[in-house]
Amino acid sequence: MKTKKNITLIGMPAVGKSTVGNLLAQKIGFDFLDSDDLIQSKEQKSLSRIIFDNGLDRFLQIEESHIVSLTCSNHVIATGGSVVYSQKAMEHLSNISTIIYLAIDLYRLLTRLCDITSRGVAIRPEKNIEDLYKERSPLYDKYCDIKIDCDTMTAKQVVKKAIKYLS
Repeated sequence: MKTKKNITLIGMPAVGKSTVGNLLAQKIGFDFLDSDDLIQSKEQKSLSRIIFDNGLDRFLQIEESHIVSLTCSNHVIATGGSVVYSQKAMEHLSNISTIIYLAIDLYRLLTRLCDITSRGVAIRPEKNIEDLYKERSPLYDKYCDIKIDCDTMTAKQVVKKAIKYLS
């Protein structure tokens, strides 16, 4: 497999980064790391609690600090959807991994992503999911090495496609 030390999955919340990441890691013999789980474990709080207690800007700083401190290899890393707001975090991920953008269209996203508050989605109070989609999509495109359109695919099909791109 012609890949860097790790594989990082980026994309909107509810696109399936954790599901695909787990399956991909099993398939290629890598370990799996969910950066949202890592943050919650290190901070001893849920994402939504971190955002509520500290505000969005501080949450993004916390997320960045955990991402730039990653030193793993042979991992599939599923990131939070907001990781692309940090150029520093994305440059670090780019140095240690091949970045795959799991893309989804807005309509499908709206059917999957219902409760953004309890899910801990990093979104400003005045914005909605459509705003978030328009804001983040160009960033995902900018930072990815590989883009996979996941609209009509199952997680297993996405994994198969990822492996094909990576080999």
